[in-house]
Amino acid sequence: MVSKVANARPIALANWLFFVAAMVIVMVAVGGITRLTESGLSITRWQPITGAIPPLSQAAWQAEFDLYKATGEYINVTGPAGMDLAAFKFIYFWEWFHRLWGRLIGLAFALPLAWYWVRGAIPHGYKARLVGLLCLGGLQGVFGWFMVRSGLNETMTDVSHFMLSLHFLTAMLTLGALVWVALDLRRLAAGHERKALWTATASWVCAILFIQLLLGAWVAGLNAGLASDSWPLMQGRLVPEFDGSRGLFYAVSHDPFLVHWSHRWWAWVAVAALIVMARKLKPLERRASVAIHATFGTQILLGIATVMTGVALWVAVAHQIVGALLVAVFAWGAHVLGRRQ
Repeated sequence: MVSKVANARPIALANWLFFVAAMVIVMVAVGGITRLTESGLSITRWQPITGAIPPLSQAAWQAEFDLYKATGEYINVTGPAGMDLAAFKFIYFWEWFHRLWGRLIGLAFALPLAWYWVRGAIPHGYKARLVGLLCLGGLQGVFGWFMVRSGLNETMTDVSHFMLSLHFLTAMLTLGALVWVALDLRRLAAGHERKALWTATASWVCAILFIQLLLGAWVAGLNAGLASDSWPLMQGRLVPEFDGSRGLFYAVSHDPFLVHWSHRWWAWVAVAALIVMARKLKPLERRASVAIHATFGTQILLGIATVMTGVALWVAVAHQIVGALLVAVFAWGAHVLGRRQ
């Protein structure tokens, strides 16, 4: 028995969720470009509907530029560097496209959800889960605006790295949840009524991966990737000098050198955890095991390359994309482990 709903289409729903997951990964890439080009504060207003249309006249462009000129980033960084309207249009494009892609993800989820709902194609027990995913996506947009707003004053030259990490981690949670529900639907189509369960192994590996993702977001928010262009040493030392005058907790969450150091070395803890997980997966689903090994291996190499190239744009973006892929394959592996419970 595939479903208690006569018109249920679990395979179609699963493919739709995988498509939205792919859009989220593209969103992570665009967000990375937005961050690395210092474009995030170029749009100073949140207009969910009308904001989808960029300025269409010279006067409209100048009005947007004037709003940006009131930000601390312009006053202290880009203004003194000589930013003109043409340069502003470049950073405006990336922030606008980032927000536009978020709107497209919302439509790509909400409209098919409504259509499947009306057609009675959603299997029993999945409506609440799909609505939950929709709410999670909406929350992501709200967190994105709070992140931008945190940098919109005369004293800040960037957004809060805490708000950036909240925005990023919510995206990763959304991505993992999309993959998990899609895999449940595929199993349902194959005749397995029982959903996969979350296991103890998934919990502790997820906790370790969460810390690494959090540190990565802090590295991005603090521009800490520029703290060193050498590997494995920093400043010719294993542990770099850092400001610990306000306590270790403050330093590990605010000092760029210590945040960078923590991110590069906690990565090996995450690798060890993922190896343990992959070994447990090997007799159950070899493809998931291989995917985890390949993804974290690529991610480590890209992380080192990002450091040694001085945070070259496309290397850093590739590092962020593979980080998102690692979350997706982790969700796959966790799902496989939960099938035998």
